[in-house]
Amino acid sequence: MTHEITVIPGDGIGREVTPAAIDVLESLEIEFEFVEAEAGDAVKAETGEPLPEETYELAASSDATLFGAVGETAADVILPLREAVDSFVNVRPAKAYPGVEALRPETDLVFLRENTEGVYAGHEDRLTDDVATLTRVVTESASRELAEFACEYVEDNGHDGFTTVHKANVMQETDGLFRDTVAEVADENGVETDEVLMDAFATHVCLDPEQFDVVVCPNLAGDVLSDLAAGLVGGLGLLPSANVGHDRALFEPVHGTAPDIAGEGVANPAATIISAAMLVEYLGYHEEGAAIRKAVEATLEEGPRTPDLGGDASTEDVTEAIVDRL
Repeated sequence: MTHEITVIPGDGIGREVTPAAIDVLESLEIEFEFVEAEAGDAVKAETGEPLPEETYELAASSDATLFGAVGETAADVILPLREAVDSFVNVRPAKAYPGVEALRPETDLVFLRENTEGVYAGHEDRLTDDVATLTRVVTESASRELAEFACEYVEDNGHDGFTTVHKANVMQETDGLFRDTVAEVADENGVETDEVLMDAFATHVCLDPEQFDVVVCPNLAGDVLSDLAAGLVGGLGLLPSANVGHDRALFEPVHGTAPDIAGEGVANPAATIISAAMLVEYLGYHEEGAAIRKAVEATLEEGPRTPDLGGDASTEDVTEAIVDRL
């Protein structure tokens, strides 16, 4: 069976780390058909459109999409692409690896972030020169869908339960609905949960990350808190993610375009390659996904390493080492 994968390198180091992930995928005994598409700042400068319709349609019809990074046009690219794959949950692991200097080397978290609404629903208005508004949208249906995914996730991956992070003490209607719906679904499925206010979580996860495992949260909270966790494990260059829909998904590193090093060939490809491992697992190839993870972890521990991790290796050097270990 051949799997059609849309590949969107984007801008900056996205154009360097995405080919690295493709090299890894091509080393597997899985039949892929890679279809490259364009999106981002450079495309907008050339055509006036940051996300061409052709790219959107490819993501909406492929088995999965591998995405690099874009710069100023991020909101105009990634949000529609998540819509294209009908993504309702963003899966963001944040894990410290042996051999990588980390503030909290015991950190091993997975954030399950609602991916369609909240303040990212796009309802912003400029009423006057002095007043701008943003409407936050939370629905029971989207909260329930996330919670059902979370229950399946913890069961399939051997976790004891999950922690719900919210701010219902202030946003009583919106986060209150989110919190209550998630708790109800967890109870229906016999899954153990606890809950923490998001500001308290930001403190507790820094002081003692081991008290958390799987974290379920609204859209903005998941975005911010997973980036906070990146600081505990060694940086955004180590964080992969998956935008999961009902029939397809989009995989991307959490980092941005890193314009300060773009074009120098020293970008860390680890996050994108682990995102590719998540893609492989999504397609049902769990042994191959585990093999990619093992090869990445061995390379992070033993080298070679890119400059962001204290080494002097190039993106190509690291990629070749991972492929060799595979």
